[in-house]
Amino acid sequence: MPTYRDEIVVLRTHKLGEADRIVTMLSRNHGKIRAVAKGVRRTASKFGARLEPFMVADVQLYAGRSLDIVQQAESLGSYGADITADYGSYTAANVMVETADRVTGDDGGGVQQYLLLVGALRSLARAEHPPGLTLDSYLLRALSIAGWAPTFGDCAVTGAPGPHSAFVVQLGGVVADDVAPPGAPRVSDETRELLAALLEGKWAVAEASSEAARAQANGIVAAYTQFHLERGLRSLPHVDRVDARVPVSTIQDSA
Repeated sequence: MPTYRDEIVVLRTHKLGEADRIVTMLSRNHGKIRAVAKGVRRTASKFGARLEPFMVADVQLYAGRSLDIVQQAESLGSYGADITADYGSYTAANVMVETADRVTGDDGGGVQQYLLLVGALRSLARAEHPPGLTLDSYLLRALSIAGWAPTFGDCAVTGAPGPHSAFVVQLGGVVADDVAPPGAPRVSDETRELLAALLEGKWAVAEASSEAARAQANGIVAAYTQFHLERGLRSLPHVDRVDARVPVSTIQDSA
């Protein structure tokens, strides 16, 4: 069986035997990879620290029947230590890698998902923006790449020009009043602008937002993410940020 090289970001690891680990990685060119890293739990391991969650590396692998084998690993981005040193960043990063694991199959979902995740983890490690905003921006973009882009301007159903204040997860974003179901939650103008900024990467707008707008946006993004992933993210309830003013259950149950 051939060997191959690729850039990867580590999503999760599991112990295997006395000294080995199974490493689940999202690669740039080969999709999602599950491989055995032999001996990495020994203190003398040459690349054990390079294959921890949130780390980015250039790896050489031997293609196996069910699991590949890691032969070499060279660090490209040592983000793990900086992320785990801050609880808010650590909890946000856990949601990111779990989401990446869920939205990508063996084909990886293309290089866009890989680059998006690496960029988001690097931003968390460098503390470029508040972790909650970085997380929400990542989630909106990851879902968009996967084909579930939300609408925050024109009506998601009729295309009627916005702005609209009713947001319905099941319909794909903001909707006009004449198609909004009874009891549909309403978002403020500031929250809608914040959500659009997070999707488009307009950080000056996002960071100028109020706590109330961020809290409402948190709930909307969480509900939208979990609706499209069809089952809850285990790491999401542990995120260290202000609780949303719009309860997730209310948004999910509105249609």
